[in-house]
Amino acid sequence: MTGNEKAQGPKHKRDLTRRKVVVAGAGAVAAVGVGGAIAATASAGETSKTASAASAASPSSSSSSAEVCYKLTSETTEGPYYIDADKIRQDITEDKEGIPLTLTLKVIDSETCEPIRNAAVDIWHCDALGIYSGYESMSSGGGGAPTDTPTDAPSGTPTGEPPSGEPTGAPGGGGGGVHEEPTDDTRYLRGTWKTDKKGVVTFKTIFPGWYRGRCVHIHTKVHVSGEWTDAGYEGGNTCHTGQFFFDEESVLASAEVEPYSTSTTERTTLTEDTIYDQSGTQGGLLKLKYKKNDIAKGVLATLTVGVDPEATHTGQGS
Repeated sequence: MTGNEKAQGPKHKRDLTRRKVVVAGAGAVAAVGVGGAIAATASAGETSKTASAASAASPSSSSSSAEVCYKLTSETTEGPYYIDADKIRQDITEDKEGIPLTLTLKVIDSETCEPIRNAAVDIWHCDALGIYSGYESMSSGGGGAPTDTPTDAPSGTPTGEPPSGEPTGAPGGGGGGVHEEPTDDTRYLRGTWKTDKKGVVTFKTIFPGWYRGRCVHIHTKVHVSGEWTDAGYEGGNTCHTGQFFFDEESVLASAEVEPYSTSTTERTTLTEDTIYDQSGTQGGLLKLKYKKNDIAKGVLATLTVGVDPEATHTGQGS
């Protein structure tokens, strides 16, 4: 345990005994240009319709004077395919094909509405055909169902409570979010970056695809009270584990664009999803901006994430 962790006391102690990120390559922490990115300022209580009309400021501009305190952003399962951040970068695309997506998040203390600076924000998601890096052997190509997904229909009437978490056997799934060890060395569409003095962090990636049993989504974690060093990020507590979601209109538009259009997997809609709690931006529904008749040109996605910096939410277990 580092000296920094000892100084924080038990209130900030993470479930994990140690978190350490190793930066790969000398240039890994260089900032990536994110021209045109926007930061969310709309209330987490807004619906997707009102959110689309809400004004948004660039990361370099001041916060809106009309900003009010937010409800806590919904916690969700971590899923089995989280890899503790080993890629400190804003551009997580690597060579993956897909619709360009610029994701800008603003992390605030939900009680005080003060921005949380220097937080470590992780994001990870599947590619355009539903495959996660680090776990390619657990998925099938072409957007098909994972290789370990049962093909026979269940018989009889289910009894008892349904399991929490994502569907077992699906990428990003797993009963209650039980972690799986990586099966390969790929790390595309994964990355960690720190929030600036206004609580803002921006990533460049692609619009995610879908796989059996889940709607289109992005996973996230927010780590606070740790320390950024030359080696990366150490200590602190994971104050938020959640997922970001995409409205049906944008997903239907993406499905017309290659390689998404080549997927043969039946898609789960936003209203059918077992993880999204149907609460709009509070539940992680992103505010999206793109050219309606040409989504292939790119999408800007924004959201304000309200967290309790003193809490610990790892998203593990039931």
